[in-house]
This record gives sequence, structure tokens and C-alpha cells, in this order.
Amino acid sequence: VLDMSDRIMLNGDIMPMTAARRAEAIDAYRGMAGRGERGLALAFREVGGAELAETGYVFIGLVGMIDPPRPEVPDAMAACRAAGIRVAMITGDYGLTAETIGRQIGLITGRGCVIQGDELAALDEAGLADILRQQEEVIFARIAPSQKLQIVQAYQALGEIVTVTGDGVNDAPALKNADMGVAMGVMGTDVAKEASDMVLMDDNFATIVSAVEEGRTIFENIKKFIAYILTSNIPEILPFIAFVLLDIPLPLTVVLILAIDLGTDIVPALGLGAEPPESDVMRKKPRARNERLLSRNLLIMSYGVVGMIQAAAGFFSYFAILYAGGWSWGQDLANSDPLYRSAIRGFFASIIICQIADVIICRPRRQSLLTVGLFTNRLVLLGIGTELLLLALISYAPAFNTFFGTAPLEAWQLSLSVPFALLILFGDELRRVFVRAGNRFVLRWLTW
Repeated sequence: VLDMSDRIMLNGDIMPMTAARRAEAIDAYRGMAGRGERGLALAFREVGGAELAETGYVFIGLVGMIDPPRPEVPDAMAACRAAGIRVAMITGDYGLTAETIGRQIGLITGRGCVIQGDELAALDEAGLADILRQQEEVIFARIAPSQKLQIVQAYQALGEIVTVTGDGVNDAPALKNADMGVAMGVMGTDVAKEASDMVLMDDNFATIVSAVEEGRTIFENIKKFIAYILTSNIPEILPFIAFVLLDIPLPLTVVLILAIDLGTDIVPALGLGAEPPESDVMRKKPRARNERLLSRNLLIMSYGVVGMIQAAAGFFSYFAILYAGGWSWGQDLANSDPLYRSAIRGFFASIIICQIADVIICRPRRQSLLTVGLFTNRLVLLGIGTELLLLALISYAPAFNTFFGTAPLEAWQLSLSVPFALLILFGDELRRVFVRAGNRFVLRWLTW
């Protein structure tokens, strides 16, 4: 508009547009942009014929419009930065306007990098890749619709997982080609919504960050669930191996294994699935694209460490009860023998007591138990109560003794596995201390 104007109106008088007055208008425009405003120039011209000319206008002035960022966006940007999520702004606005808004919301904290549309058009793929690789804080301004897709594909070529937000028809190609397209549900067009994977019902950027936190929490809770369920497999299968190889009375019966899998394990495992997010869930770097739920370290921790400790507790209680009752190695015991029933009951009790310790340590993966709090997950507490109730019934209720083939235990017999449970509790607390310290070797081998 300024280029089309050869005159200017000042205080109601029309005067020639001089270089000084043109520079003054440009300075005023930049002042608006520096406040985060979008500048709109106004001019008029008397039309002498049907054809509308593009010269000879009288410049009237500037209007500044601002679309202020939501107050929660700076906190969301800080959360993204802590979580290792890079955020880039792609806009059609003037570069200085975009940069000012970017600084207000915390997208740019240092020098930053603002790339105009004409500068982007002059870059080849290698040049753009170098900028994206070197610059953490980038704003693309005066961008044409076709360039949005170019930017998305450039990030993807660097191995990044790309999420794109948009609301217009011109955003559809970028939304469709992104790994995750997010459309605005209130102001967004139908084309943008159809091209997206997710629609925001409140058009709020902070909602995306909340979704990332929820997704990370769900992923971690599934791992906690799996880790807890897997550990009891070792103390359940080793008694049968020992029965075959060592020629000893079977330390654990099938019906007691079913009592563990179908009775005591279900509610605590469901409680882990509802575990609240750890306070540092948004301070972790994004996980690798190929990270699996059933990882090597999870299997080592569940089968090789906690599961073996539970099995050791079971065998210790089993043989301690047998030897205290006068049993000698190689002696056969009938299934109805009270000593045998007490011994298998001791093995079962050891698994339950150690599983209580296991569900407690599965709740936090990195933080201390004292930080998380022992009573913050009511469903886990309900699960622990269910385990203790079933343990008491199988131990002391006559009807349950008959059905499960067990006999009541004395207090000292129940306490045999307590040291093993404490070893699980304090051992994993020590593991988390090393994990929080951030040693590379520890993070590689002790983080599951």
C-alpha cells in the first residue's frame, strides 16, 4: 500500500509523499511489529473510471491489530523445552511481529533465527537442513502455503517426529504429511480437520502439551503393569524345575499359582495402570522411535532381579519350614501331610509378601518412594489389601485350607520372607538414586 501511495494525508491536508515521510511510516509500522501487532496500511484514491488503478493513492495511516497469546502458553512452551520438544513457529505475519510474539511466549529465549519466505525460497534442501540442525529456536515468517509442507518434510528428513497444528485449508497438506496433524476444532476449517489426526476442542496449544504428558504417563504405566505381572512368573516356574531336577516335594501347587495370577495380582496391576504421572515425566527427553514396551532392561529387572529374589524368598521359607519340622533331603511327603501343606503355604506367602514390595517399587521408575508418596494411589492400596486378605484366608480359614491344600502358618514362618521384601524395596530405591544421578552407564543398564 505504501508503494502505491504518492501522497499522504496529515491533519486533514493532502501532501506529497516524501522519502522522510515514507521512512516515518515504515518506522511506525516496525514499532507496531515490535509490540507484536499486525500492521494494516490504509489509503484512498478517487476513481475516475471503471478501471481501478494501482498508483496515485493518498496514504491515510496505520492500524495495529494484536492477537495476544493465551496466558498459559509460556508455561506450555517451558514444559516443551524441558521435555526435549522443539517448537517452531510458521506464520504469514511480518518477521518482527512473529519474533515479538515468539519472545513473549518463550519460543525464543536467546538470539533465535527468523527466516522469511523469500529467504526460504532461496535455500536448497541442504541449506535448510543445516539451519534446522543448528538452530533450536526458529521462526518462519511470511511463509507461503506450499512452504509449510517443505518445512515439515525437512524436519522429517532429519529423523524428527513432527506434529503440525493448523486451521486453514492451506494447512491441509502439512497436516496430512506430518507424523501427527492437529487441527483447531473451534476456528478450524473442515478440510483441516479431515486432514488431521487430532482435533483440539479448545484451540489451545497448552492442550497439546497436556496430551503429550498424558501419553508419556500411559506409556510408563503400561511398562509398570508389565514389569509387575512378569516378576511372579519366575517364582511360579522354578518350583516345577526344582521338583524335576532336585527330586524334592513340589514347592508350589497349580491351584496356588492360579490364586496368585487370578487373585492377588489383578487389582495391584490395575492400580499401576492408574498411577498418577511422576513429577518429572515432562523433564525427560523423548524416547527413541524404536523403544519397545517389553525392553531388555525390563526383562532383566523383572526376571533376572526381582523375580529371582522372590524365588529365593520362596525356597528359603519352604526349606526352613520343612527342616524345622524334621524333614530330611530325599524324604517323600504326602500331599495331605501337615508339614508339606505348611511348607507350600510358606512358599505362597513369600510370593505374596514380595509382590507387595514389588508393586510399591513399580510405582516410581526414577523418583524416590518418599517423593511419590506411599498413599497417593488408592487402587494400589486396595490391591495390597486384597492380597493380604487372600493371604489371611488361605492361611487360616479352614474352608480355604481344604480347597487350596494348605495349613496355617505361625508368625515366624510368615516373617521368613520379610528380609527379601525389604531387599526389593531398598535395592530398587538405591537403583533410582543412581538413575537420578544421570550416569550414562547406569541409564543404559538400570533404567527400564
